[in-house]
Order: sequence, then structure tokens, then C-alpha cells
Amino acid sequence: MGAMGPWHIVIAVALSLVKFPVAWHQLSIVFLAPPTNFSCAAPISATNESTIMKCYVDVGNGTMEKCTSFKYDKRTFKESIITQWDLVCDREQLANFVQSCTMFGVLIGNLVFSIMADRIGRRKPLMIAIGLQSLTGFISAFVPWYGLFVLFKFISAVATGGTMLVSFVLLMEIVGVEWRSIMSVLFHIPFLLGHLMNPLISYLTRTWDGFQMAVSIPSIFLLSYYWIIPESPRWLLATGKLSRAEKILIKAADRNKIPIENVKKAIETYECSARIRQKQNEEKYNITHLFRTPNLRFKTICICINWFVCGSCFFGLAQYMGYIEGNSFVNVAISAAVELPGTVIVLFLISRVSRLRILISGNILSGLSLLLLTVISDSTFTVCLATLGLAGMAISFPTVYLYSSEAFPTVIRNVGIGLGSVCARTGSIIAPYIATMGKIKPWLPPVVFGIGPLLGALLCLLLPETMNCKLPETIEDGENYGK
Repeated sequence: MGAMGPWHIVIAVALSLVKFPVAWHQLSIVFLAPPTNFSCAAPISATNESTIMKCYVDVGNGTMEKCTSFKYDKRTFKESIITQWDLVCDREQLANFVQSCTMFGVLIGNLVFSIMADRIGRRKPLMIAIGLQSLTGFISAFVPWYGLFVLFKFISAVATGGTMLVSFVLLMEIVGVEWRSIMSVLFHIPFLLGHLMNPLISYLTRTWDGFQMAVSIPSIFLLSYYWIIPESPRWLLATGKLSRAEKILIKAADRNKIPIENVKKAIETYECSARIRQKQNEEKYNITHLFRTPNLRFKTICICINWFVCGSCFFGLAQYMGYIEGNSFVNVAISAAVELPGTVIVLFLISRVSRLRILISGNILSGLSLLLLTVISDSTFTVCLATLGLAGMAISFPTVYLYSSEAFPTVIRNVGIGLGSVCARTGSIIAPYIATMGKIKPWLPPVVFGIGPLLGALLCLLLPETMNCKLPETIEDGENYGK
């Protein structure tokens, strides 16, 4: 197929469109459940005391009763899930539960669709995930009950987890080795653009159901566009479907101006090497192999902590931007816009600078910026520092992904990256509760988010560099790597 040509570019662009709905669905909570001022509407207070942001009122003789009805400030948002289902007072954490369910759904989607993609191929699961994402996302805009909304939001998140995983795997399986690190970073840019579009979509709709419809409809058009996406030739070869693989490879070679006879030679060579590999790789590897030897176990723990930090800080800070004083649309737009230079920096440095130096720099930038928030009270500087924290995570996240793919030995590389992804999703499930801790103490979210990246940077000092090094192949190689 060649390393990169017109055939690859068309498919890469088509696959990248998946990342827009991924960002819209994963980062929508800041506009679905924005901070909302309320006042107690019933029962009526017997005193002249203000009922703004009060959950209990004095109904006479010092008797305090719980509010049963509320009035909301709807000047910025006409309707949100908070105003729709009264997610205030003792129901306040139900708004965070929506985001946690979303992230848990993404985690389940990663696991379910990864198994499906290995068994029936890459293309069909991708189509199923896109269709399910658009359908459930659209239905969730019309549900009358909170419980039903959470259910459809969860199913949509499962589909989102499938689209982001399968599209990335398919892209990595069609591009040449020398393009994989660059494409893995470029593939993240549509996600950032989707994040940047969130405040614009919310500003135009001003309602939670309008936002849900707006972000679900484009996925329907993606289904009609995806007829150009082929099955992964690598998966077809690995599962013995040589004739189907040959048709795709011939089409790719023709489009990329490569001699067709090269395809038959490549398939014959693959068949011979596959027989040899089948005899050599009889042992089945699983997640326990990551922890069986001391050096590999230590590296696995350090890498997983960095994944956890990236997941919790990135998604937590994305939500935290909506709670900072000022215009939430502007704050989120600024933070999303600054993520783009962070990704461009990674793209520029990834083949020139040590992986660990990039990861450490991103973590330190994020950690120090967030800790400075505890001593800065000016609203403008607060937005700037929080934005720098998110930019640091935009540098660290793609870097830890690439580092993991190089640090784990080949026989358990997918398992290692899968474990890291689970750690990142676990962090993102916890993140909403950290982001809203500012209601207890304003300094809590930046302190908790700030300590994590600094811990990750410290652990990076104990890890071996992987740039321009021969990748470990066996468990023994992984154990000896970096000693």
C-alpha cells in the first residue's frame, strides 16, 4: 500500500471525522449542567430572609422545611438538566453522576468494541458504534425522566468508546510505520476542534436538549460517508481472509501508483512468515504478565499512574473551566483553543526530543499552573492559569500514549495500552467530583488536580527513554529494558 499516499489520506480524513462527536459527547457536561443560581419557590418563607441558593426555609416559629420547588436564573441558559430535573441541594451530585456514567460508558465501549473488532473486523463495529451513538444521543434529547436520560447517555457513551477505539486502530493498521507517531498526534486534532466547537453550539442553542440534538445529527451523515472506509487489510491477513485482503491491497496500490505485482509478492511473503510466527507464539499472554517481573511491574505502575493523571486532569479541568468566574462560553473556548498549540508542540517535538522530556514538561506546566491558582484571586489570571493547566495535559496525553506503545514489549503491548486506557477512564470517572469540590473550598480542585501531574513527572524520572531505541519484543526484553 505504501507508507502514505492518496488512498491513506482519504481514509485518514474520513476516520478523523469520528473525533468530532467524541469530543461533543465526552465534554458536553459543562453545558448540559452549567452552574445555576436558584431560589426556593415553595414552601414560602415566613421571614424576609433571602431564599437564594437556600435548600431549607423558615416557615414560622423557627421551623425549617426542605424546599420542594425552585426558581432558576435562566438569563444565560434557557434550560439545562439542572433546571429540568431540579438537580440542586440533595440532588446536586446527580449532575456529576451523568458525567461519571458517560466516562464509565466510554470505558465499557472500549472493552466491548475492542473484543468485537478482533472477532468480526474493524469496519462493522465502527458502523455499529456510529449508528448507535447518533441514535441514542438524539433520543436522549426527548426523554422526560432523568433516569431515562442517564440510560441513553450511557449507551451513547458506550458507542462513543467504540468509535474512538476502532477508528484509531484502523488508522494505525493502514499507515506505514514511519507515519504512525505523527498520525497518532494529528488524529487528536479533530477532538480538540470538537472541544472548541462545544461553546459555540451551546451559545447558539442555549438548551440542553437543543445541544444534544445538534451534536447527534452530524453522526448520521457520517454513516452515509463511511462507505469509503475499507476493512483493515492487516486484520484480514491475520484471520486468513487473503482474497479479501488482496482486493483491498490492489485497490490501494493502484491509487498510490504502486506496481500491482508487489501485492502478490507481499502476500506470499506474509504467508510464509505467518506460519513461522504461529509456531513460535504458542503461549497466550494476558494482563498478569505485566506484573510478573519486578522491573516491568514497576514501569507498568508508573505508566498507569501517568495515564490516570492525564484522564482525571484533562476531563476534570475541561469541566472546571465552566465553574471559573466569568463567561463560561469564553472560558471554555479559550481553554480549547490553547490545547491546539499544545498538540502542535508535541507534533513538532515528537521526533526531535525525548518522549520523557515532553511528558515531564507537560506535567510540570500543568501541575505548577494549577497550584498557582490557590494564591491568585484575579479572574483573568485564574482563566489563564487553568488554561495553561489544560494545555499541559494536551501535551502529556498524546505523549503518554506513544511512550506506552514503545515501552511495553510487543507480546503484551495491546494489553499494556488497554490497561493504561482503563486507568485514564477511571480518572475521568472521578474527575467531575473533584471539579465541583470548589463549593466546599475554592482551593480544593486546583490542589488535587495540580498534585497529580507533579507526581506523574516525578515517576517519569524513574522510567527509561524509548526514543530511537529498539522496541522490546518478549517479556524478557521488557524486563531488561531500562535496567
